[in-house]
Amino acid sequence: MKKKKWNRVLAALLAMVTAVSLLSACGSKSAEKEDAETITVYLWSTNLYEKYAPYIQEQLPDINVEFVVGNNDLDFYKFLKENGGLPDIITCCRFSLHDASPMKDSLMDLSTTNEAGAVYDTYLSNFMNEDGSVNWLPVCADAHGFVVNKDLFEKYDIPLPADYESFVSACQAFEQVGIRGFTADYYYDYTCMETLQGLSASELSSVEGRKWRTAYSDPDNTKREGLDSTVWPKAFERMEQFIQDTGLSQDDLDMNYDDIVEMYQSGKLAMYFGSSAGVKMFQDQGINTTFLPFFQENGEKWIMTTPYFQMALNRDLTKDETRRKKAMKVLNTMLSADAQNRIVYDGQDLLSYSQDVDLKLTEYLKDVKPVIEENHMYIRIASNDFFSVSRDVVSKMISGEYDAGQAYESFNTQLLEEESASEDIVLDSQKSYSNRFHSSGGNTAYSVMANTLRGIYGTDVLIATGNSFTGNVLKAGYTEKMAGDMIMPNGLSAYSSKMSGAELKETVKNFVEGYEGGFTPFNRGSLPVVSGISVEVKETDDGYTLSKVTKDGKKVQDEDTFTVTCLATPKHMEAYPADENIVFEGGDTTVKDTWTGHISDGDAILAEPEDYMTLR
Repeated sequence: MKKKKWNRVLAALLAMVTAVSLLSACGSKSAEKEDAETITVYLWSTNLYEKYAPYIQEQLPDINVEFVVGNNDLDFYKFLKENGGLPDIITCCRFSLHDASPMKDSLMDLSTTNEAGAVYDTYLSNFMNEDGSVNWLPVCADAHGFVVNKDLFEKYDIPLPADYESFVSACQAFEQVGIRGFTADYYYDYTCMETLQGLSASELSSVEGRKWRTAYSDPDNTKREGLDSTVWPKAFERMEQFIQDTGLSQDDLDMNYDDIVEMYQSGKLAMYFGSSAGVKMFQDQGINTTFLPFFQENGEKWIMTTPYFQMALNRDLTKDETRRKKAMKVLNTMLSADAQNRIVYDGQDLLSYSQDVDLKLTEYLKDVKPVIEENHMYIRIASNDFFSVSRDVVSKMISGEYDAGQAYESFNTQLLEEESASEDIVLDSQKSYSNRFHSSGGNTAYSVMANTLRGIYGTDVLIATGNSFTGNVLKAGYTEKMAGDMIMPNGLSAYSSKMSGAELKETVKNFVEGYEGGFTPFNRGSLPVVSGISVEVKETDDGYTLSKVTKDGKKVQDEDTFTVTCLATPKHMEAYPADENIVFEGGDTTVKDTWTGHISDGDAILAEPEDYMTLR
């Protein structure tokens, strides 16, 4: 009898082991299937996560698109490439082909695609490698030029500038009546850089200019490339003349954007260099404002443009034809006219680099319509070197320290300098964790980050919006900069409160189902991340519904008490429907700063991930 009884127990144990193994295998296969069906898109700003990303997902109901708010920094993507974490689709705004060159062999060649064929040749040439391949495509343009107060011109009977000579005459005429004709926020590197290039856009777009730009950006060029001796000396001479003609001085280097806006609003400034978005902003305030281009020495007119972002695809997609086709479908949708309209700011015009997208000009850009129709939209050279060196050199020109010749020599020398030594490692991750969302468990990489931050904040529960973290946790040594880039870059903040179990469940519900003025999850990957609790969520045709909240395997009771920290952008938390019982206290330090402060000593250890969500 004892032997029979033991045999029955052994049989039961074996059945249990088999069942667990089968469940584990099923779970593994399910996760692999979800990974294969997912296309990961890294967005450079959280602004794109709110209108643009939901639209893309809505147009592609058969493709699960995992949107991640990455970083507006190519160094971030180089780090991912070096450590095996490059996403399927990359977007980056602060971009140059020069900085992107180390990634060339890891990216798809898009030169023969319909998407590349639709880009005007004038603009596509800025993204073409010397071998004719194209890895990056630009989306619609953000136009930069001169924002002009027409009321002031009419009040003092001064003609609107039509060329460079009349621009200078207007500045002199305003000076005589005690009004500043022109200045800009030269406190910023981009204003220094774009003024230098915009004044010589015609020459920089010439055959000689494009020849130099190709050499500067060539990924096969193993040596550092300086300035040429044909186009660039003249560019610095023109910058020097512009500084003299507009009266720029040391005081202008302290001007930030708010200072310029205040001067313009108070009628003390007639023109400044800025985005076309300023036209609508001031028109809405009752100031008759227009937008004018850069006037070139040869009589041409050009607008400085910045692509809202550039896009590239991971070459690994070519190893799986099914995934490649899905990614191309996502790319095509991201470049469509309707999608691009969800990128531009309110009141701005849709200026696309693509022939497939119709030109839609509002009244705010009517004075530069001929410039746009001539395709005189110059795309800035925006390498990291150009940002930093432009600010240094142009600032010294404005202050009077450099003349044109000295500026050229200094700029050229700095471009040729070898990069400084690498930074110290402050975080040594011994494991790699995927940021792919799985129906059973959630997002492993995000769980690691949430669990670690819960420990840093010393709270019972942590709830974070789905865009809080920037992707995979890699098995790699992180410098302080790269470790900081693990946190979403756009002002993620922490808000703490002490609440009951009932209030906790209501808070989790708001993060899962969305609330007015807050962020509403639009696909699986955008669901919130939780730590210290587990949640069960139901997917419906209308979105997501919270079914259950548990802690340590037990249902959270209404009378329980918890300390809770929520991670979200200030805009979303300010709209949170808190009552008199729930009061969130916001810290003065962003999550990124708290995180980098914690890991800066070099002895931080990442927490282990947990299964925090079941999606049914």
